[in-house]
Amino acid sequence: MFWTLFKLLVFVIVVIGLAYGAGSLMDSGQSVGLRILDMEFTLGPIQAIIAFVVFLVALWLVLKTIALSLAVLRFMNGDETAIRRFFTRNREKRGLDALLASMLAQSSGDHKLAIAKAEKAHKLLNRPIMTNLLIAQSAEMKGNHAKAIEHYKGLLDDPRSRFAGIQGLIRAELELGESDKARALSTKALDMQPAHEQTQNTLLKLQTEAEDWKGARKTLETKKSSGHLPRDVYRRRDAVLALQESDALAVKGELTRAREAAIEANRLSPDLVPAAVAAAQALVAQGKGRYAAKAVKGAWKVAPHPELAAAFAAIEKDESPRQRLARFAKLTKMHPKAEETRLLQSELLIAAEDFPAARRALGDLFETQPTMRALTIMAAIERGEGADDAVVRGWLARALTARRGPQWVCQNCQHVHASWQAICENCGAFDTLEWRDIPDSAGPSATQTELLPLIVGSLPKPDPEEDTAEVIDAAAPAPEAATEKPA
Repeated sequence: MFWTLFKLLVFVIVVIGLAYGAGSLMDSGQSVGLRILDMEFTLGPIQAIIAFVVFLVALWLVLKTIALSLAVLRFMNGDETAIRRFFTRNREKRGLDALLASMLAQSSGDHKLAIAKAEKAHKLLNRPIMTNLLIAQSAEMKGNHAKAIEHYKGLLDDPRSRFAGIQGLIRAELELGESDKARALSTKALDMQPAHEQTQNTLLKLQTEAEDWKGARKTLETKKSSGHLPRDVYRRRDAVLALQESDALAVKGELTRAREAAIEANRLSPDLVPAAVAAAQALVAQGKGRYAAKAVKGAWKVAPHPELAAAFAAIEKDESPRQRLARFAKLTKMHPKAEETRLLQSELLIAAEDFPAARRALGDLFETQPTMRALTIMAAIERGEGADDAVVRGWLARALTARRGPQWVCQNCQHVHASWQAICENCGAFDTLEWRDIPDSAGPSATQTELLPLIVGSLPKPDPEEDTAEVIDAAAPAPEAATEKPA
């Protein structure tokens, strides 16, 4: 706006200056002499002004004629000029119409027509970025990944479209199942734009699927540095990747580095149960049982877990049941009312053959939380207190049909896993397993196992008289053997 006002001001000043000069010339009454070759002309003020204007117009016409002549010469020489633009204006119009038709066809879902119109525009227009991108996207939506790759590669020549071309190539290679190529392209794309979140997520997923844990940790660090990942989430996922790296190193036989990675995973996320278990095992192997117990207690303080109890028990292998019961008091006193603590305490007391105390520790869990583990513990208590076999079998039959209790469940697809894994074996999601109960499906089973407690738990007692008769019959000799025939 300031520049426009400035130009208007200059124009007004020039007009005022010219008007003032012309007025001064007319007021002076002087004439102007003009000599052309041997002819002389005397012009008055008005005539001089008219002659000056005619001279300017003639000069402009001469310059334009010269420019037109040069343009004609350049056109004849093959250069781009206004004359060529005049002749190619219709070509550009048809190209733009084809481009518009391709965009409309693509938005309506007619990808075949979109490709045909885009190819026509590609021939008519000198806009390779626009037309290549439109053809590649239409081919990708149609499922023609070979054509999409061809035109996405056409975007790599221009720095402005190179990143978009690589992104399209990544999608096309993934559709063709070329994960290695897609991972290499994603690495290159991330080097070009490190803060691009979609590229970060794609590369991280491909690296975890390829078990490239070191590269995945580097990508995760980039994701955190760009502000796309909170610090607490970053530490947990980095711990998961460090734990997977530890397992990979252990498979290769590099036990020292594997133990260091497991300890680092526990340092990054002390409440991650698999990391605490792996760190405890690594520290026990290094002869640092006290630090192993500290790692287990740190995770147990957040939430009790049976795998933590197993790792804590493995720290001291050669101990009596009473010694183990006393050592586990450091864990059981943290969450005394938790279900896992009560089950663990009851199991320890059963191992120490203190069955009444085990029953008191278990409490009413077999009624409020009748899981397979709680009912099995009740069967062991009944066996230890000398109950009938029918009673024990009844508890075991109930345990057979009871729910399993907390398990490793994927938050994404609800798939149940026998053990913790970084990647869900069903949907491939990363770090989605959690330890929780699964919904109990109501209704009878196909095998009618719900009747087992009624059948097994109420066996009839044997009749003593029938047993005595059976013993006598078994002891009596056979008739053929008791009577000897005469010779």
